[in-house]
Amino acid sequence: MTTRRDINLGILSSVAAAATSGAATSSLAQSGQDIVLAPPSMSGGKTIMQALRDRQSIRDYSRKLLSNQDLSNLLWAAWGVNRSEHDGRTAPRWRDAYLLDIYVIRADGVWLYEPRGHRLLFHMAGDLRGQTTIGQPFVATAPLNLVYAFDTSKMPDATEAEINATSGATAGVTGQNVYLYCAAVGLATVFRESVPQSLAKTLKLPAGQIIQFAQTVGYPKT
Repeated sequence: MTTRRDINLGILSSVAAAATSGAATSSLAQSGQDIVLAPPSMSGGKTIMQALRDRQSIRDYSRKLLSNQDLSNLLWAAWGVNRSEHDGRTAPRWRDAYLLDIYVIRADGVWLYEPRGHRLLFHMAGDLRGQTTIGQPFVATAPLNLVYAFDTSKMPDATEAEINATSGATAGVTGQNVYLYCAAVGLATVFRESVPQSLAKTLKLPAGQIIQFAQTVGYPKT
């Protein structure tokens, strides 16, 4: 007998499969829908020592869209849940508070990564890639930019120095996770501080959220 759970799983599988193609993902952006990510793959790639050996910053990208599987693995590596019993992440939190939000910016729109559900929540339409940088033209045509937003409203008693130190450390660890995943599977990436002060307003972020860093990701240009 087909149960409601079977039907729901079938629907989710269909959506995930559709999101694998660029055309299907574009239609999701145009209609303002969330994106169901494939489960992250825990196999394949290089060893950690090999990934460290090959870790580098790359600024020349193919315009090819990331596959749903690569996008899933990348985001899980960056900030995913690796200990579900207490929402443990692949990067550290600050005093039991999760301060980081990762906005996924592509040619077809902007999504917010939701780690516990491992999915992308639709945020806004439009191609805002070029607005995530100051003076780096390659960013506007690279397939993916990750914007690291930091929620200072969860640190009401912190000094400016503490906010800067904590946001820098959090984004730095997350960015290094992305570097190592990219090095392990042959993707290209570069961590960027060249972020305009106006980006938080452009993305219509809630009060208290600041953006100091972003990271460009794609397949290397050949």
